[in-house]
Amino acid sequence: MKLLCVLLSLVVLVGCSNRAVYDNIQLNQRNECFKLPPSQRSDCLDSIDKSYDEYRKEREEIVDDEVAA
Repeated sequence: MKLLCVLLSLVVLVGCSNRAVYDNIQLNQRNECFKLPPSQRSDCLDSIDKSYDEYRKEREEIVDDEVAA
């Protein structure tokens, strides 16, 4: 039974795309911003406002730089 649960968990994890994970993290961060007072909320939302494509480009540049070093 334990093995079945582990295998099922792995299948579910593999099924999650990078974009889905990113979107979920963004949603959680956005929810945290809305817990802040209005005076801080706008800055918080601005700091996390990055599209997945922007994030992916930046990540690829960092990975490429690390591989080249």
